Amino acid sequence: MLMKTFPNHPLTSGDNCTSCTGTVIVALNLHINPGSSVPIYKQIVEQVRHKVATERLGVTDQLPSVRALAELLVLNPNTVARAYAELAREGVIETRPGRGVFIIAKRRVIARSEARRRLDPLLNTLISEALAMDFSRGELKEAFEDKLDHWSSDKGEKS
Repeated sequence: MLMKTFPNHPLTSGDNCTSCTGTVIVALNLHINPGSSVPIYKQIVEQVRHKVATERLGVTDQLPSVRALAELLVLNPNTVARAYAELAREGVIETRPGRGVFIIAKRRVIARSEARRRLDPLLNTLISEALAMDFSRGELKEAFEDKLDHWSSDKGEKS
């Protein structure tokens, strides 16, 4: 399984932006698996979303340009553009003309009731899969709480 990661590349270790005084392009350290059944643009979206959720990427952090990230990951720029477009639709990033792509403050894009409606099928799938693997209610609850604790402990650790 091939995983693309470039820890020593300037755009993954932090690089000064040439068009924005004092702005630093953040280290993304994305891990792309071209053999995965998950489309590459979705892998980018999920990893950026995770880094924002765990506060490894914060408000006003600048991401590499579409072209720079595509070159770094050896991808078609349209793939990165599609990922960035989805993140923008979700209200995670915004493109500032002439300045770059930035993480923005979390805003509620959908009502809480709509969010809950979307969460229910995900929970149903999780529970049915877990029960099919003979997990008890207690084991499932423990695994879920462990994962929540893991996400909580990731917060604040910028990479």
